[in-house]
Amino acid sequence: MAKDKFLHGAMILTLAGLVVKIIGSVNRILLSRLLGGEGIGLYQMAYPVYLLLLAISSAGIPVAISIVVSRYLAKDDMGNVRRVFHLSLRLMSLLGLGLALALVLAAGWLVDSGIIKDGRAYYSLVALAPAVFFGTVLASFRGLFQGHQLMTPPAVSQILEQFIRVVTMVVLAYVLLPYGLEYAAAGAAFGAVPGSLMGMVVLGCFYRYYRKRWLAEAELKPCKEELSSTQHVKELLLLALPVSCANVLVPVTNSIDVLLVPGYLIDSGFTVEQATTLFGYLAGMAQPLLLLATIPTMSLATSLVPAIAEAYTLKRPDIIEAKASTAMKLCCLITVPAAVGMAVLAEPISLLLYGTAKAGTAIMHSAPSLCFLGLHQVTTGMLQGMGHSNLPMLHMLCGIIAKLFAVCHLTNASLNIAGAAWATNINFGLTALLNILALRYYKISFHWYNIIKIIVAAALMGVVACWSHGLLAAKIGMVLAAIGAMLIAALSYAVLLCALRVLTKQELAQLPLVKKFVQKRKKA
Repeated sequence: MAKDKFLHGAMILTLAGLVVKIIGSVNRILLSRLLGGEGIGLYQMAYPVYLLLLAISSAGIPVAISIVVSRYLAKDDMGNVRRVFHLSLRLMSLLGLGLALALVLAAGWLVDSGIIKDGRAYYSLVALAPAVFFGTVLASFRGLFQGHQLMTPPAVSQILEQFIRVVTMVVLAYVLLPYGLEYAAAGAAFGAVPGSLMGMVVLGCFYRYYRKRWLAEAELKPCKEELSSTQHVKELLLLALPVSCANVLVPVTNSIDVLLVPGYLIDSGFTVEQATTLFGYLAGMAQPLLLLATIPTMSLATSLVPAIAEAYTLKRPDIIEAKASTAMKLCCLITVPAAVGMAVLAEPISLLLYGTAKAGTAIMHSAPSLCFLGLHQVTTGMLQGMGHSNLPMLHMLCGIIAKLFAVCHLTNASLNIAGAAWATNINFGLTALLNILALRYYKISFHWYNIIKIIVAAALMGVVACWSHGLLAAKIGMVLAAIGAMLIAALSYAVLLCALRVLTKQELAQLPLVKKFVQKRKKA
């Protein structure tokens, strides 16, 4: 049953993540057409500040609450579950209010000091302040539901939050555009406020639905160990702070590319225009594909944290290893073929998505990052579930240092943008390796034989993809050939998985969609 909840939760979050990304992509197109480059620039100057404040205030809290809640649920201690949630809700409300006020007060200083280069972005900064408060409070509710391994409420709230945000952004930008570009950009930024408010309302409704049952259980199963509020706060902070620090390091990792790659390309002999174009191929075309392809692994990691925490509390290493092996296998089943496909069909994919084949080099050399990032996400979820949330942060710091040296040495005249892509591969590869070694230290091993079979199947799939694209390109053109090659490759991969017996009947039966199909057949 626990395995069912874990896989079911991962599937729900994956579907929600895909819907959110699709809505976000539509929003980017509409907003770009409406505001143009200058308006989008004003919006982009303010939005990273908002994301940074959210990373500081709430990135680690859902993970921390989900771990603590699942630990108490494993002990059948509903009383402490209730106490932890109420305490975290009060703390996050105060923190969110403080950060929102700080953003309003600091907005002028950010402009005057030159950190924000265009003074017109002031209005966007102020418009985002309420969203910091709502987003911070929202994190407590998400952590509670994730701890209960109920992933539908967070998934529904994410979709509705994104939908309301996008609609508000486009409408306000359109209405305010006649008054000036700065007001239109501020209107777009303000879209995050009703969006996060909607997310909070949705989770509040789900909370009211489950609250009666949880209150009844809390009365029947009161606190088994009386802990003070200070002890609860300390427990949450010890888990949340490393996760928040790791999330703050993410923009630091991205800034390495922004600050160093164009400069090293120029030093290698490229003009400013050429360096900017090459960097655009990497950061604007190749890297977004990585984030899109790793939505399932991020969902897997989120669902894995409370499941591992529960088993860890019950002192069941067999369950931990079973869940870890399942997660690792699913991660490789998704990311390894995706990375191979990106590598062998890089130019056709670039032409299909962006209308140019010139981003093919950046896409091809970025492909390994897709697999490494997926492994990093899933193994991070395992370590966090076991209560070792400080280790992924330290490993990420090591990865950043390695990337810094790699960018300096590999971004040169001979490798140019391919060298910068491999610096990212080294970053994610190192963090994933360090996570795996840490898990091995804690006696968690994986079924490597199955993973080797997945790699073999993906490699053979890559050969089929190359052959089929070459065959189709001469007959139906590069773009249609790319779609055809992907479909043929996916089919060949599925056949190879069956031939190599990578998935057993028992494992297939555990997958949520397959399980529902089998149940319907039995009822029929």
